[in-house]
Formats: sequence, C-alpha cells, structure tokens
Amino acid sequence: MAYRKPGTLLPLERRVLEVAVSRAPEGTYGFALAQELAADVAGERKRLIGHGTLYKALDRLRRAELLTAHWESPEDAAAEDRPRRRIYSVTAKGAQALEAAPGSVDRGAQLGEAPA
Repeated sequence: MAYRKPGTLLPLERRVLEVAVSRAPEGTYGFALAQELAADVAGERKRLIGHGTLYKALDRLRRAELLTAHWESPEDAAAEDRPRRRIYSVTAKGAQALEAAPGSVDRGAQLGEAPA
C-alpha cells in the first residue's frame, strides 16, 4: 500500500475541489463531476478512469472534512422524476487545502478580482 504525506492532494482530488469551489454554494453531485472531469481531457468527451475512482476520491475528501455531503430532498428528485442525488460541497478546510496545494491557481485572479 502506498502512503502519501498528510495534507497532500492527488491530482483528481485537487480537480474535484476546484469544481466544488466553482459550484459553491449550490454544490455538485457525482455524475456532474464526472462529466466535467471528462470534459477536461483535452476538450474531448472521454470516460473518467472509472466512476469508482471518482466516488472513492469523494469519500476520501469527505472523511478528511474537505467536502460535505448530503442527500437532496426527495421532493426535488421526484419533481424531475429521477433518483435522489448526493450533493457535495467544499468546506472552508477544503478551500484552504486547495489554496495550499502545489499547482493551485489564485482563486481571486481566476474570478477576475484585483490582487490585494
């Protein structure tokens, strides 16, 4: 079993946090994340390594308290005649981890804010 330094984010985990930050405060769900991550691959629609890989990363991030997860209301799902979705949102700790991660971009600059 490979071990990594505490606080280190894998590239997939960093990208998941980036997407979660971009979708705050509404949050996102697994399939939408998978679609966005697939679109990242040279602008082409390719399958993620595997949905199991994504959901394992989501669970690691949730257990590390970098993401929160909750089930959407049954009424919202019923209104669209589909199963309920588990909604993931970045925590303050997750946003800090993303900022500290090597290769992360300045979020303020990305959002068009003037540097301090």
